[in-house]
This record gives sequence, structure tokens and C-alpha cells, in this order.
Amino acid sequence: MKWAAILAALVLYATGAVFFASKTDIFRLYRSSGSANVRYERATVEAIEKEELETDEEHGGLVTGYQDLLVRISSGERAGTELRIENVLNYTTHFLLKKGQSVIVHVDTADSTHYTVSVYSVDRLPALAALALLFVAALCGIGGRRGFRSLLGMLFTIVSIVCVFIPLLYRGCSPILAASIMAAATVSISLLLLAGPTAKSASAIAGSIAGMLLSAAIAYALQNLTQISGYTTAEADSLLAIAGGTGMKVGELLFAAFLISTLGADMDISISVASAVAEVHSGGPALDRAALFRAGMNVGRDMMGTMANTLILAFAGASLNAMILIYSIERSANQIINSNAVVIEVVQSLSAGLSVIVTVPAVAFCSALLFSRPAPRPSL
Repeated sequence: MKWAAILAALVLYATGAVFFASKTDIFRLYRSSGSANVRYERATVEAIEKEELETDEEHGGLVTGYQDLLVRISSGERAGTELRIENVLNYTTHFLLKKGQSVIVHVDTADSTHYTVSVYSVDRLPALAALALLFVAALCGIGGRRGFRSLLGMLFTIVSIVCVFIPLLYRGCSPILAASIMAAATVSISLLLLAGPTAKSASAIAGSIAGMLLSAAIAYALQNLTQISGYTTAEADSLLAIAGGTGMKVGELLFAAFLISTLGADMDISISVASAVAEVHSGGPALDRAALFRAGMNVGRDMMGTMANTLILAFAGASLNAMILIYSIERSANQIINSNAVVIEVVQSLSAGLSVIVTVPAVAFCSALLFSRPAPRPSL
């Protein structure tokens, strides 16, 4: 009955979040008038009427050329429409299509009778859905009940970001306030679902929030010192256009992003340290607070090193293309270090790393405080 109540509460929350999002006016960035719009719809390749293709062996066998396609749109207001379009294969759009294949088409509408259609990509939803099902099966199959609880926490986080956090930004809410509330709620609900209302979850939540607050303070100070904000990001022009129609506070978005980016690492290390202290306490219930704190710190120190490497590798993986371009055009060190993109990535990575480092002693202290027995009073 307890888990039935929890599931009912989560379903009620998700329903309310979706309703809240549906009632939020979204500024359509690419709509120039009431009838003009851009849509991405599913379509099926009915026939390949002509194609001229060649293989570029110099670039790993990349296929270039074009295909004349007969496609049938299968979704949206133009579902059932058949039309002929050209699929151009080059170094950026190289989708080699086959008869019967499902694709996504770009439908640019001027009015009810004038529109253009072009190939946007292959339909990637089936592959992504299969991967998601594999992930869920592995998480629940190997993780058991805890895996299922983790899945519920992940779904809560996704719904909170997509259906609550972003709509709040569109409604003009402060990104810093919205991110802080969402971060605290996500940490609390996710860890409670995973570990239940126990001393372990309480210490993990307290430590995560402490690390998050310190990371936020450092990121805010560095943001002011380096004079970076949402206005210095690559997407600033588009965001300003949205802000003109919604009142979104673009300047605070970067700080909100810093805050959210620390959550995953904080929750990871906090529950690990809290679990380690809980296991040590179960094996030696007579241990005092100092011993439990040392145990938590010993586990946390080992995790700090691997977590620091994880953050660096995540940064390198996400910015690999940019790093290659920077390396090849021989920019000066002053230009690289002081560019907006590099400063933003460095501040985000280092503030997240500091958050992880501070989370370890915070969780170890909270765990030792909650698990240890109070020292006996001296007898008179």
C-alpha cells in the first residue's frame, strides 16, 4: 500500500505537470505569422525514382549524390499527401534512403496552399525506443526493486525539467529560483525513492544540498568575476528573441545551467558515501561518530579522484570537435583562455568538481551524526 500511494502521488504529480506545461504559452521562434510555420513530420519513402550516387573513398567510403524520392507524409495536417522531393547526399546530410523507409521531413508552410518539403533525417525513434527499452530492462532486471525506484526518480526528474522548470522560465520566473527549487526537489525525491525515508537518504540529501549550495555560490562569484552570463552563450540571439515574446530572463540562464549540471555528480557521490557509512555502522554499531566520519571520508576520497576524471572526460567528450578546431587554427593562449565558450565550460566543470569535493565531508558528517549513538553521560 505504501508503494501504491507513492506511485499514485507520482502519477498525480506528472498529470499536474503536463497540465501546467500545456497551459503555458510557448513562443514559436520560427513562426512568422498565424499560418506560416515549420513542422517536422513523419513520411514513408514510396519509391526511389532516380538516383546518382558515388562513393568518396578518401573520406571513409562516404556516399554523395542525390535521390529523387516519392514520399507519403504520414503525420500532421498534410498526412496522406504524396509528393516528389530530392534527397541530397553530401558531407553534412548523407542519408542513403531505401523504399519503404520511414523518414522525418521538414515542412515549411507559407499558407494553406504554399509549402515546401525536404528530407530532415531518417526516423530515429525506433532505434531510440529500442535503446530506452534495453536500458529500462537492464536497470530493473539487474537493479531489482532499487532499479525500479531509480527509474521512477529518473522519470520524476525528466517530468520536472520538461513540464515544470522550462514552462516556469517561459512564464518569466527567475531561472535561479526555479533551478534551486527544482534541484532541491529532484535530489530529495530521487534519493527518497532510492533509499526510502531512512537515515541514509537523509544524510545523502543534506550533503547533496550542501554541495549544491557551495557550487552555486562559487559559480555565482566566478560568473561575476569573469563577466559571463546567458547573454554570452552561443544561443543568446535566439534566446533574446524568445525573451522578447515571453519575458524570459536570459541573463540568469547560465547560472541555472551551472546549478543543474552539478546534481547528477552530487547525488552519485552522496548516496555512495552514505551507503558506505551505513554498511560500516551495521557491521560495527558501537562505532562512534569520529570512526564513522573517517570511514565516510576514506570512501569519499577514493571517489573524488575518479569523479574528477569523470568530469574532465565528460568535458573533453562534449567539446571534442571544438578542441580539434581550436588546436588546428593555432589560436593564441590569451584568445583561447578568454573566449566565452572556454570560460563557460571551465567554470561549469570546476564548480561541479568543487561541489563533489565538498559533498563528501558534508555527507560523511551527516551520516556519522545520524548513525552514531550519542556518547553516554558520565555517571555521578
